[in-house]
Amino acid sequence: MCLNVSLSFFFATFALCEGARRASKALLPVGAYEGFAREAVGAVQLGACCLEMRTLVELGPGAGGFGPLLLTLLFLLFLAHGVTLDGASANPTVSLQEFLMAEESLPGTLLKLAAQGLGMQAACTLTRLCWAWELSDLHLLQSLMAQSCSSALRTSVPHGALVEAACAFCFHLTLLHLRHSPPAYSVPAMALLVTVTAYTARPFTSAFFNPALAASVTFACSGHTLLEYVQVYWLGPLTGMVLAVLLHQGRLPRLFQRNLFYSQKNKYEPRGKLAPASGDTQTPAKGSSGREPGRSRVEGPHSS
Repeated sequence: MCLNVSLSFFFATFALCEGARRASKALLPVGAYEGFAREAVGAVQLGACCLEMRTLVELGPGAGGFGPLLLTLLFLLFLAHGVTLDGASANPTVSLQEFLMAEESLPGTLLKLAAQGLGMQAACTLTRLCWAWELSDLHLLQSLMAQSCSSALRTSVPHGALVEAACAFCFHLTLLHLRHSPPAYSVPAMALLVTVTAYTARPFTSAFFNPALAASVTFACSGHTLLEYVQVYWLGPLTGMVLAVLLHQGRLPRLFQRNLFYSQKNKYEPRGKLAPASGDTQTPAKGSSGREPGRSRVEGPHSS
C-alpha cells in the first residue's frame, strides 16, 4: 500500500511538471522559458521526487537503507528525470559549471540559480501539503516528523565536505565527458552514476551534491549549524565541480585563457623545418618573399 501511494505520487509529479513545461513553453518567450521556467519546473520535479524517495528509504519497509527494489526505483527515477527535464539541470553547480565554461552569461546564470532555489522551495511546500493528506502510513509519519526532521549529515563536517566534493567531482567529470554523447547513451550512464553515488554516500551525507536541494531538505533540520551545512553542501560540491572542470579543460575558461595543466603544443604544427628540394633554386613566388625558407604554410590555431 505505501509503495503504491509513493508510485502514484511519482507519476502525478511527472505528469503535472510535464504539463507545466508544455504550458510555459507555449505561453512564454523562448528566453523566459529556457532561462527561468524550465529550471523552476525541473527543480520542483527533482525536489518532490527526492523528498518522497527519502521517505521511502528512511521510513518504508526495510527502512534504513537501499534495498534492491529501492535501488531499482531510484535508477528509474533518475532515468525519467534525464528524459523529461528538457535540458534543465535543476542543480546550481551545473549552472555555475556552464558559467565557468563560458557557455552562459552572468545574468543568465543568476536567473537560473533563482529559478532553482524557488523551485526547490515550492517542491518542499507542495510535498508537505501532499503528506498532510495522510494517504498512507508513511505520509502520516512523515507529516508528524516534518517539524523535527533529522539531519542528513551523519559524519564530521570535514569528512562530509570531502564526501560531497568527491560525489560532485565524479558527477561533473562524467557530465563533461558525456555532454556531446547521444542521450540514448548519456542519460542511462548518468542515472546509473547517480544511483551508485547515492547508495555509496548515503550513510554519510545522503549524497545531495546539489546545493539547492540540500538547502531545501536538510538545512532546517537540527543537529548542525547553518555554517556547517554550508561548508558540506555548498562549498563541498562547488569545490568538486571546479576540480572537475580544471581536470577536464586544464583551465577555467571564464577566468583563464592559458591552459594551466596541459601542453598548448598544436598537434598539427610540423615537428621540424622542411628541407628545400635538391637543386631547387627558383625565386619565391610573389607574395611569399618575406617567408622564411622551408617554413610550413600550415599554422595551427595557437600559432602566433
